[in-house]
Amino acid sequence: MHKSNQIFLWDQATVKLMDVRHIEMVQGEILQKYKIPANIFLLSVHGSAQVQLDRSEFSFTGYQFLHSGKGATLNIVPTSEKFVYYIIYYRAWIHEEDLFQSQYCFTPDAPILLYNKIQMMYQKWNEQEERLNVKSLFYQFIHQQLTELHRKETEVKQTSVAVQVITYIQEYYAEPITLDSLAEVFNFSAYHLSSLFKEYTGMSPIDYLIWFRLDLAAKLLMTTDASVGEISASVGYNDVYYFSRIFKKRKGASPAHFRTREIQRVVENPSNFPTSSIFEHIVQQYINNDNHYHNTDKGELHMFKMTKSQTTAALLLCGSLLLSACSSGTGTAAKEQSAGNGNVNQTKSEEILKTRIVSTPKGDVEVPAEPKRVASDQYMGHLLKLGIVPIGVRTFMLDEGWMEKADIPKETIDKIEDLGNFPLNLEKLTMLDPDLIIGSIDENIEQYEKIGTTVFLPYWEGLTTAGPLDKFRSVSKIFGKEKEAEEWITEYEQKVAEAKSKLSGVIKEGETVSVVSFSEKAVYVLAAKGGNYGSSTIYNMLQLPPTENAKNMAEGFESISLEVLPEYLGDYVFVYNGDADATKKAMESNIWKGIPAVKNGKVYLYGDNYHDEFVMEDPFSLELQLDTIVNLLLGTT
Repeated sequence: MHKSNQIFLWDQATVKLMDVRHIEMVQGEILQKYKIPANIFLLSVHGSAQVQLDRSEFSFTGYQFLHSGKGATLNIVPTSEKFVYYIIYYRAWIHEEDLFQSQYCFTPDAPILLYNKIQMMYQKWNEQEERLNVKSLFYQFIHQQLTELHRKETEVKQTSVAVQVITYIQEYYAEPITLDSLAEVFNFSAYHLSSLFKEYTGMSPIDYLIWFRLDLAAKLLMTTDASVGEISASVGYNDVYYFSRIFKKRKGASPAHFRTREIQRVVENPSNFPTSSIFEHIVQQYINNDNHYHNTDKGELHMFKMTKSQTTAALLLCGSLLLSACSSGTGTAAKEQSAGNGNVNQTKSEEILKTRIVSTPKGDVEVPAEPKRVASDQYMGHLLKLGIVPIGVRTFMLDEGWMEKADIPKETIDKIEDLGNFPLNLEKLTMLDPDLIIGSIDENIEQYEKIGTTVFLPYWEGLTTAGPLDKFRSVSKIFGKEKEAEEWITEYEQKVAEAKSKLSGVIKEGETVSVVSFSEKAVYVLAAKGGNYGSSTIYNMLQLPPTENAKNMAEGFESISLEVLPEYLGDYVFVYNGDADATKKAMESNIWKGIPAVKNGKVYLYGDNYHDEFVMEDPFSLELQLDTIVNLLLGTT
């Protein structure tokens, strides 16, 4: 970036100075794997050291200048008796520019000018009344370093943001990592960070994370006798079934079969055995307190402790080394023991990997027999009625009108992640590690299938919708819960029979019923079959008689003008109040007031601006719809 552009960005940015430090390190003292909690400028002023910033290594002698953004890993090993440097911690925000996150290092031509500014900043930093002066000096420091940075003869070593992200993932792969958490660490929007990473690597950050985890898992399967569950947890997957499924998808075999196959290859050709360790020394490197950037203890700076998952990984590696040592002195008994372990692991894996075949409009799909982590863009009420709490659903599902009336516990809803609109947020969906995804729109299925096992179950078929009981049966078949579904359907049909008995004689023989809904641009008359907004309850469940027009509609509804509406209406008219303003306007018209059903007081207004039990057709909604329609006809509401 040109100097003038950088100056402009600094001028426009919001800048906050976090700290200014003067550090002296002696030979033998090590700053090891220090996770930088904010953007930094580092100026060395005396001595020499080996400095590593993520994957880049530098030999510092005398005056050297280094910049890095938040989240990078810094290692410093003095190579002289004393190594002295100043460090400035700051934060800066301006749109999505990566100026402040970039890494670079150079030898300044005029180091004294930089040194004078940073020394004065350090001297005044602890004096509260001088903070404004320090900020002024900081901007002078910035201007001077930009002048140095853009000298033609200045050799600048830079590291891309993508390399920084790769380094971060390779150290924290065992921890929960999401695109949003990466974006927070590196001070980018999720979209911008993903674009930069993909431009550099050809894959998204999450795809790289998955690839890296599975590569480590494959090596552990070959070099240890740890169970599939232990290996799954050690590489960041707490759900062993999901790990097994994604491993099979990416590696072409289940973990147990992969282990058996690869060990056999090694036996047949020992040169195939991996010769390098796959784990480095891993430490937790987060800092929660912005005021504690350095540890002042002498010696190696052990600033953090290992996490449980990281400790497991280290122990697994030790196990692999021990097995390698023991194998050279073992005979047939050891081989039999190894084979026995393999069979046990394989049996355990096969127990975990029980599946079922589900028929869909796109063909048969193999799904988990008992999925534990289900995500869906529809059918939340159906799932809850079957005793399945999804891990994530479409935004609209979390705000359905039936939920409060159906007394769904708040703690149950709190467990469900908001995955946005159609299509579901793919990054969030990936990080939820679903073992089963239910998609209702054809064009989104291919995207979901890249993340996990996906069942296509359309909610709409053209402009019609399948009968609500058929929908519930279809959902239950995915999970092998047909029995539970039929038990509820039997209870519901009993309630319907009781409701029909109550309504006997309300609508006389020969009288008909219509269901309509008004919008700003049109009037919708609901069909006797395949409609929505309560029409299935009115026509199919309660079997109230439709008009001939309603019987003959090819789709689930017909869109007409207000002028011809009287031709479509029966003796009783149900009006779904989806658009309250449009409904009020239509009902104030002379056309509406002249309709016989209106004059006879046989109009029933129901619904609440598309936020009620008539929007969806899950079991909870159907129960509420039945009560509402019966009460309307009996005049009890």
